[in-house]
Amino acid sequence: MKFLSLTLVLFAIYRTVVAGSVDRGGACNVGNNRLQIGTFQFWSECNSVSFCSDAGICEAKRCRRDDFPFGYPQGSTSLPPKCERGQFCPDEGTDCQPVLPVGSPCQLNRDDQCEAPPNFKELVDDSGRGLNFNGSVCLNNVCMFANETFGNKCVVENTPYIAYGISGEFIDIVSRGNCQIGLYCDSSSLSCMKNKQLGDACGADKECDSWNCLSTGVCGVTAATPRHFGAYVYVLVALGIIGGMGGTLTGLYFAHRKQRDLERSKRAQYWREQNAFHQNLMQMRETARASILALPQNRGSRGMDYSQDPSDESQSPILQSTGPKASGLRNYLADDGSGEFDDSLMMHGRKEGRF
Repeated sequence: MKFLSLTLVLFAIYRTVVAGSVDRGGACNVGNNRLQIGTFQFWSECNSVSFCSDAGICEAKRCRRDDFPFGYPQGSTSLPPKCERGQFCPDEGTDCQPVLPVGSPCQLNRDDQCEAPPNFKELVDDSGRGLNFNGSVCLNNVCMFANETFGNKCVVENTPYIAYGISGEFIDIVSRGNCQIGLYCDSSSLSCMKNKQLGDACGADKECDSWNCLSTGVCGVTAATPRHFGAYVYVLVALGIIGGMGGTLTGLYFAHRKQRDLERSKRAQYWREQNAFHQNLMQMRETARASILALPQNRGSRGMDYSQDPSDESQSPILQSTGPKASGLRNYLADDGSGEFDDSLMMHGRKEGRF
């Protein structure tokens, strides 16, 4: 029983893999209908929304068992109808048929195809484990009532399914019988025995009242029993979450700080380079000014008193018209719009008529 959910999952996965590929209207062969080995899933040459008719043509399914059958898109309006009470839909999905009386042939694990006994309310399995359907079971493809009492002869059906675990592939045998609820059909004596309680020795899940025979050979709690943990587990989990969040935030802080330092160093280097460039420009301008002042026509004006009114031309030196032509560098320095050049150059240039 502990592998039942795994087996059901394998059914769903396997069904998507082995579904036929012939669409509606295509040719098919009814003789190729079969149950797949290992999963016992019904298979035909038609796709999942059609069945192979007696005429050898894939036709749309006319009934369904599930609320959400495989192969139909979500919200589809073309779902076949579900059968009414007292009827069942076969695996092929052909047409709804009336339930079968005891002793009639039925399909594997289709307890719902068998009619219910008169006292079905006493025999029905309401645990959700699928031990019977309304007190009826289909064992070895034959309908019968699950009404055998303690010590009476019973019928057992062992179906080997392929399952997968950590160690790989293995065979999971599901054993069923027609004993009443609270009893199981012993495979060796073929008689109904009482279910075993927690801690009792067991050889199969069906022997335990919890339907969970542990690997240690004793009956354990049901697989659906919720597990409860001590308060220390929740404390450790909370500390782990807080520690993880704190570590993440700390790592982000240091990463961002390193990035900020890198950007800050780039900006500092940029401003250092700009300052050095500015200093070089200033040095070049000072050198150019010194060179201009060193020209012959400017040597006599070094001792001039510029504290007087520069508009007084009587204080200005007399320049010879035959003097050397002014350099282009001098004009360039006077036209750059900067206030960091010598005022004497401006005055001298104005008197010479160059500005």
